[in-house]
Amino acid sequence: MTSTVPLRRMGASGLLVSAVGLGCNNFGREGTRTEGIDGTRAVLDAAIDAGVTFLDTADMYGREPGLSETLMGEALQGRRDRVTLATKFGQTRDMGYPPSGSRGSRAYVRRAVEASLTRLRTEWIDLYQLHIPDEATPIEETLDALGDLVREGKVRYIGHSNFTGWQVAEAHFTSLMRHSVPFVSAQNHYSLLARGAEADVLPAVERYGVGFLPFFPLHNGLLTGKFSRDAAPADSRIMRQRPHVYENAPWDALEAYQAFCDERGITMLQATFGWLLARPALASVIAGATSPEQVRANAEAATAWSPTAADLEAIDRIFPPPNGAA
Repeated sequence: MTSTVPLRRMGASGLLVSAVGLGCNNFGREGTRTEGIDGTRAVLDAAIDAGVTFLDTADMYGREPGLSETLMGEALQGRRDRVTLATKFGQTRDMGYPPSGSRGSRAYVRRAVEASLTRLRTEWIDLYQLHIPDEATPIEETLDALGDLVREGKVRYIGHSNFTGWQVAEAHFTSLMRHSVPFVSAQNHYSLLARGAEADVLPAVERYGVGFLPFFPLHNGLLTGKFSRDAAPADSRIMRQRPHVYENAPWDALEAYQAFCDERGITMLQATFGWLLARPALASVIAGATSPEQVRANAEAATAWSPTAADLEAIDRIFPPPNGAA
């Protein structure tokens, strides 16, 4: 397959990433086709071939913490230079490290990055992200620790995940005042069915030149067109692990969205990617996959349809933005 996935700049930085990214939280996940190395390698092969070269994982992903990184490290041997590798740290202290401070502390950051580099079998991480804010550690200490890693060449860029709008601003101005390495990316929950980030996070990242990365952009598959009010794939993750999301889905809105797609001759997956890629500051749509077919479909959807202003207004009527959104 010839790559059709364009590259985008991560905020105001020099980091370029594929407009469609691959969420790697399914690698090493029990009960999935990517639980082991063969399934992981098949998905990564398809992703690289399709131009989906921005890979996002975390040190806690997998049947046991670290397994996603371990499988990726093995599968990427000999082609590390062909991908942009992102991982995260600090979601949990239960990583087998001896007590060494809070999750954003200098000591914890150092232990976490060395462990990830070992599992990923690489000398550097392209984007190293604080998974959740650490209220026990001053942001100055976390930024200083991450800046050390950048200067040492172990990390190229740094980002954060699950920050609020005010935390995005605080981190930005802290790095300015201290002349330290800044965060270049923000990763938050965001989709047509979860638009809360528009109230504060998206305006903040756009104002301060931070690239935005949505997680769960397809809302566990509800925005792919594979689900309906009366039918759902039995082997899907949502039905295996999160059936309440399906049971409580806003079917009236989803059916109106399907009608919107049918009127334009596009699939729901294509419409969802088109809407996301039209969002201000969005750098890449990070979507999970457990099969090569899913990766290829996501890659093709990236350039299949671009919404007009009228299209965006129609989607807003179906899925209203939050009060106070810009």
